[in-house]
Amino acid sequence: MSHPVNENTVRPERGKAGPLKTALVSIMIVLVGVALIWLIFKTEPKATRKDMARETAMLVDVETVRRGRFTPTIEVLGQVVPAREVTLGSRVGGEVVYQADVFTPGRRVGKGEELLRIDPADYQALLQQRRSELQQARADLELEQGQQTVARQEFELLGEDIETVNDALILRKPQLEQAKARVAAAEAAVRQAELNLARTRIRAPFQAQVLSREVTLGSQVSAGQSLGRLVGTSQYWVEASVPLSKLRWLTFSADNGNASALVNLYHDTVWPSGQSREGRLTQLVGELDTNARMARVLITVDDPLALNQSEGQPPLILGTFLRAEIEGRALDDVVRIDRNLVRRNNTVWVMEDRELAIRDVQIVFRDEEHAFVSSGLEDGDEVIVNELASVVAGARLRLEGERNE
Repeated sequence: MSHPVNENTVRPERGKAGPLKTALVSIMIVLVGVALIWLIFKTEPKATRKDMARETAMLVDVETVRRGRFTPTIEVLGQVVPAREVTLGSRVGGEVVYQADVFTPGRRVGKGEELLRIDPADYQALLQQRRSELQQARADLELEQGQQTVARQEFELLGEDIETVNDALILRKPQLEQAKARVAAAEAAVRQAELNLARTRIRAPFQAQVLSREVTLGSQVSAGQSLGRLVGTSQYWVEASVPLSKLRWLTFSADNGNASALVNLYHDTVWPSGQSREGRLTQLVGELDTNARMARVLITVDDPLALNQSEGQPPLILGTFLRAEIEGRALDDVVRIDRNLVRRNNTVWVMEDRELAIRDVQIVFRDEEHAFVSSGLEDGDEVIVNELASVVAGARLRLEGERNE
C-alpha cells in the first residue's frame, strides 16, 4: 500500500537555502562597503603643516637686533641694616641729672651733642683731692732737691772725693727718684679724675639717629650700663644675597680700584611707581647666607634718610626689604634680546628671506628681562617676536601690510 507524499515535509528543506543566501549577500555588501570606504580615504588629498605653510604665508612681527656692548642687570632682594651702630654705655656711675630733649627714639642728634649728664659732684670733689695731692708731691720733690744740693755742698767742703759706689747714697739720689715718682703718680691721678668728671657728660659720638633709650632723668646708672642705641645717618647698608654663579659678573669697590657697580633700589609695595634710591656695591662678605646658601654682599647708600637731597627722595627704614637691581660687568660683542624670545632648547626664530629660520644660539648671561647672545644671531637679523601656530623651518612669512602671495 502506497502513502501519498506529504508536502509539509519538503518545504523546510527548501527554506534552509534562503537564510544562507541572505547571510552571504549581507557579507558581500559589508565587504564592498569597507572596500569603498578604504578607497575614499586612500585617494583623499592630505593637508600637512608643510603644505599649508607653502600655501599661506604667516603674518609675523619682527625686531631687528644689533651686536654691541651691553650691561646686564642682576636683581636680588636685600635688607636695610645700619652701616654704623653704637650702644651708648656709661663709663662712670651715678644719678642722671640731665637728659636732652633730642635723646628720644626717632630723633636725630649731632656729633658731640650732649645727651645725658650724670651727677658730677663726687667726681669734682675727687678731682680737687687729686690736685691737692699733686701739689703736695711737687712740694716734696722741691724739698728733696734742696736736700740733695746741701749734701753735695757738705762733701765739697770736706775736700774728699766721693767713691762711685757711695755716690748715689751720699747724694740722696734714691730719695730724689722717689719724690719724682710720687709727682708722676699724682699727675696721673689728676688726669684720671679729670677724665671721670668729663665722662659724666654722655655725648653722641657721631651724627646719628636715636633708636632706643634705656634710662631717663633720675635713673641710677653704674659703670658699663647700657644707656641707649644710636645709628649713623650718613650711610646705611643693604645686605643682599646673590647666587654664586653670578658673582663673577659683579664689580666691587675694592676690585683693583675700579668704580663699584651702580645699584638701583626699589620698595615696590611702599614707594610710588618708578621711584628708587641709588647705591653702590661695596663689599663681598666672606660668608654664605646660611638659609639660601648664597653669597652675601653689601650695598652702601649715602644719606639714607634723604636729609641732604631734594624733595621726593624716599628715606630708608632699617629692617625693610628692598628689591635691588645691580649693574653687572659690561658684555662686548653680544646681541641683547627679550628673554621670552629664546624658545625651547635655546633657539630663536628668525625671518630670513621671508622664510622661518630656527637658529641655535649661545647665551652667555640672562637677567630678569634680557638674554645676551654671543653666537647664533648677527647684526641686522630680524627676530620674530610673536607666537606662531606652526613652527616649521622654511615656512613662508610676511609682515603687516604685505600681500599674501
